[in-house]
Amino acid sequence: MNEPSAHLHFASHRLQEVALLFMAVVYTIRLIWYFRFPAAQERQAPTGGGWSTPDKGILFSLLIIATPWEMESTRKRWFLWCQFVVFHLGVAASIALSFVIPYLPKLLTSTVVVGGLQLILGLACLVGVMRLVRRVGNMHMRAISSPDDYFSLALLTVWLGIAAATAPNNVTRGEGLQLTYFYVTAFFLMYVPFSKISHYLYYPFTRYYLGKSFGRRGLFPIRRGPEPQA
Repeated sequence: MNEPSAHLHFASHRLQEVALLFMAVVYTIRLIWYFRFPAAQERQAPTGGGWSTPDKGILFSLLIIATPWEMESTRKRWFLWCQFVVFHLGVAASIALSFVIPYLPKLLTSTVVVGGLQLILGLACLVGVMRLVRRVGNMHMRAISSPDDYFSLALLTVWLGIAAATAPNNVTRGEGLQLTYFYVTAFFLMYVPFSKISHYLYYPFTRYYLGKSFGRRGLFPIRRGPEPQA
């Protein structure tokens, strides 16, 4: 494996470190601002009975993303949930690749590892295209979409495609592909805190408070079958 040039070393190390630090600083500021607003106090008496408690509600709420059968939207549209899983696995794989190339490049000498990465990234890129087409073609999706929705989704889809092509980490024909991947990754890291992609930052907090409140009221976990007698 050829040694990276000074330009590629900068793009894969210093540039990524600066972008990650920038993202961490912005996220820290946002969290400090977020915690300035305490959660409202419960005004309803506990009605959960023995089957539902705040702790059970919190656990159910946090894990509901991995239990699609618990939500009507995903029970009826399981294919969209599968797209969600593939897309986010691809994002995770692309993030991991940005660390593997500069710090663990020997992993990419394995055809199994490279093939697995390209499969996940390629499928995720395909899902991104399908999501973009759906957002443009569905009148209801268009009505609730902002310019950031289109740009963020397009950026992620292009980034996943570039990552899939970069996974072999072959620089025998030049470093253009690797440089493109790392520059797009750096831009992505610095743009994310200002886009809707940053929704994952609030996910644990919103699901925690929702589960705590609904668990107290007896709504989480969702019961199947007849309601128990008071």
